[in-house]
Amino acid sequence: MRKIIAALFTCCVITGMTMADELKINDNVPERYVVVKGDTLWDISKMFLADPWKWEDIWHINPQIENPHLIFPGDIIGLVMIDGQQQLTVIARGENANTLKITPDQADNGLVKLRPTARVTPILGAIPAISREHIEGFIHGNRILNSEELDSAPYIISGGEGRLILGAGDKVFARGEFDPDLTVYQIYKKGDKYNDPVTEEFLGYEAIDIGTASMVDLESDIATLRLQKTTQQVSIGYRVLKSDESLLETFFYPSEPPEDITGQILDVNKGVEFIGQFDIILLNVGSRESIAPGNVFRINRTGDQVSDPVTGETIQLPSEEGGLAMVFRTFEKTSYAIILEAKVPMRVGDPIVNPGF
Repeated sequence: MRKIIAALFTCCVITGMTMADELKINDNVPERYVVVKGDTLWDISKMFLADPWKWEDIWHINPQIENPHLIFPGDIIGLVMIDGQQQLTVIARGENANTLKITPDQADNGLVKLRPTARVTPILGAIPAISREHIEGFIHGNRILNSEELDSAPYIISGGEGRLILGAGDKVFARGEFDPDLTVYQIYKKGDKYNDPVTEEFLGYEAIDIGTASMVDLESDIATLRLQKTTQQVSIGYRVLKSDESLLETFFYPSEPPEDITGQILDVNKGVEFIGQFDIILLNVGSRESIAPGNVFRINRTGDQVSDPVTGETIQLPSEEGGLAMVFRTFEKTSYAIILEAKVPMRVGDPIVNPGF
């Protein structure tokens, strides 16, 4: 797991810090901060930076720290001057946090300000970008599929002993093309169809995750499956797809999206009218627009239309900044994102833009 995190972290971190002097450091930031269990990279970035999605532009990889790409509970994070620029780095690691790890030749005038620190908590695992609890079900759950992917997927044709009401523990029979070497599958039902609100282009169908099943037997194109875990009743006709276990180890880090990207909120999980912090939203942009997990967008709340009480005209109120969202899973034409911050309630149809604009 740590190797995966380190590899992804390395890809995100840029070695040239030409942007560091353009970043705004928050007022009254601490000289050092001891990472505690439950912290996230987003929390720490917000503490130090006015633009937390640009944390990678100021991050310094300390070569004297073991696994400098990772941040663990107990680590000391601090701002230091390196080559005339303020940079954020791991100053000391975990149980050795009382030991200074920045050498004098790495700091301006040979000086790094530190005070003795109290005993810190032991290393419990690298901190994530955001709390996984808010997106756990979507990391390996719902998908957006095109018509061909959905129509060609195997489907349930019967329950064991002819049962029509099926759930965890039940046996089911499915027909289609199965990989005999795969033992775990996911069960999906067809959800909403999505078209682009501007171009009306077909973007895909939402495949709603119902549960998991294990392969018991395979004879020709008929598979016998045992339902392992279900979130709701499984019905005849539901589709069977390969379990995407690799996504369970996906880590992502806040990053700025393409400069000229624009889009809209297509949908929101649970169908609520007003969107707030930690809600899961679907966007009408994806990998073909170079969107990647970790990209942060600003959402602009579209102003309401009101009636002028004097003239009777319909007036469009101006837009206002609604909040920030981070992409955590992408498809070709769409992406899932989580609302990180919400200044005002947002709605389906509100536009998204690069947060720097």
